[in-house]
Amino acid sequence: MYNKKLVFSSACLGMLLFGIALISLGSLAPGLREKLQLSEIKWGAMFSVLPFGVLIGSLFFGPIVDRFGYKILLSLSCILLAAGFGGIAFTSDEGLLKLYILLIGTGGGSVNGATNALVSDISGRDKGANLSLLGVFFGIGALGMPLILGILKKTFGFDEIIAAVGVLSFITAIFFALIKLPPPKQIQGFPLTKGLVFIKDKILLLIAFFLFFQSSFEGIINNWTTSYLISKDPSQESNALYSLSLFVAGMAIMRLLTGSVLRNIPARRILTVSFVLILLGLILIKAKIPSNSEMTGLFILGAGLAGGFPIMLGFVGEMYAEFSGTAFSFVLFIALIGNMLVNYLMGIISQNFGISHLITVAFTEAVVMIILWFIILRNLKNKNLTKEI
Repeated sequence: MYNKKLVFSSACLGMLLFGIALISLGSLAPGLREKLQLSEIKWGAMFSVLPFGVLIGSLFFGPIVDRFGYKILLSLSCILLAAGFGGIAFTSDEGLLKLYILLIGTGGGSVNGATNALVSDISGRDKGANLSLLGVFFGIGALGMPLILGILKKTFGFDEIIAAVGVLSFITAIFFALIKLPPPKQIQGFPLTKGLVFIKDKILLLIAFFLFFQSSFEGIINNWTTSYLISKDPSQESNALYSLSLFVAGMAIMRLLTGSVLRNIPARRILTVSFVLILLGLILIKAKIPSNSEMTGLFILGAGLAGGFPIMLGFVGEMYAEFSGTAFSFVLFIALIGNMLVNYLMGIISQNFGISHLITVAFTEAVVMIILWFIILRNLKNKNLTKEI
């Protein structure tokens, strides 16, 4: 037997580490570029390795945890993070830097997917609410790391801070190795072949493509909003960076509410409110008045996007409890493909038609997500997911 509270706490620690891992590279970019004398083109190539690693980790974590359990996968993934951060802290070789970033992406992708699957497995009928609480810790890591860097950068070098993150990753690996976690669910065979049934499941495919647009929506906001706001008013560069933090804060606060005081509210009502918030947030970002409407809009937009992943992954965990890890791998892989493709498309649109079309792309994604949700909702009524929806 395992202690559910302890297991949930361990998953939250892993998600916190994932938030720190993804944000650390961007936050420490100036120091790394200066140390290795990298041009913007070379640094951009370095950064492209990270999402590729996350994609690898997201694809393979599921079959492994279903066959061998969570302990080995989570411990090894955190060791990959520790090796990646430790390597970055001490390397002066450009080629090795790519390897270390790949290790961070792979380990981070595995930790992200496995902790979501783990919380789903131990949550019974409260999957969506508990997954929302889990998502709060990604926001804490993502928001907390830049703050910690700002406080410590005058006392410690960037390489010392990266090394400290590596030590934290290694401690987390030991923690996962010591506690009891749920046992494997498919001890008689490797579940990857069973995953072929997913491509025949209409509901799962609909959920996967909902997350395709959800993930890409979050991606374009994270990657392109600062440039969009600066293009509207070049004098507001510092406010643009602050506004993006409000987006993450809005998402974290809404997930905290969803996992606590709103945990008994049906998913259909939460998503209905979420879509209203998304559209309102986009309107405020687009508007030129009132003053600071972009900041308010980004906070509201973050709150609106908060429910997508926890609610949809809750449905997946309910439908495929026997090999939830493999099912999570399937939908998260498609979601990450969406993130990469739409971000690439946004780059083409920005170059040829201007960054002002960011909100047009975002509105289009919101409309597609609303349509997909109504189709998913109609199909879920035939499933035994009454409380969830």
